[in-house]
Amino acid sequence: MLTAIIGGTGLNELPGFVAGETREVETPWGAPSSKLRFGQIGRHKVVFLARHSDGHTTPPHAINYRANIQALKDASVNRIIAVNAVGGIRRDYPPAGVGLPHQLIDYTSNREHSYSADASMPLQHIDFTEPFDASLRQQLLRAAAKADVKIAKDGTLAVTNGPRLETAAEILKFERDGCDLVGMTTMPEAALARERAIPYASLAVSVNWAAGKGSGDIHAEIEKSVANGMSKVMKIISELLNH
Repeated sequence: MLTAIIGGTGLNELPGFVAGETREVETPWGAPSSKLRFGQIGRHKVVFLARHSDGHTTPPHAINYRANIQALKDASVNRIIAVNAVGGIRRDYPPAGVGLPHQLIDYTSNREHSYSADASMPLQHIDFTEPFDASLRQQLLRAAAKADVKIAKDGTLAVTNGPRLETAAEILKFERDGCDLVGMTTMPEAALARERAIPYASLAVSVNWAAGKGSGDIHAEIEKSVANGMSKVMKIISELLNH
């Protein structure tokens, strides 16, 4: 079993990660965001990919999602745990809170969202009714319970282009649409993983209240919440991979 962990904002390092090979790879869609770092956490083999590059210099709309997922497919990963920094809309997604979204609405545009790019590639009409793998979500929920980490057990994720944060009116629209949290990186990542038949789930870390849902400086809130939220994520991942 080879588990891929895609790290986002606040997760460029993996506590407990015993490093092995570092591999620089190319795909038909270019290079992934970072080198692939192979190693082990607990008893499980893992490969880590920094979504925004090693120096966190690639903004959400400019990430080469196709290369990232293809690189993991070529590495023969069995599942992907994606860590996504989000803004909380629903009350159980407060700053530093963690959740497992079960649905999403894609508000992004102008992203390369499929491997079915032209007539030279096989045309895939994937079933995306349930965008996150049910079995992997249940494994993560059990790991959170064993690690004694309080977690939001579901939620509909709004995915926006970024890199700007949303307006308060946009957040109200997303809330009316049924969204519980908002982020910038889950699409087309989740759909590409489905096209490549890799089980995929998102551990969403709320680093701030979405626009209009809190008070004070959003950036200060993010800075304050990232480390706390990511420590909870690592407890869940460590519990999953140590047993």
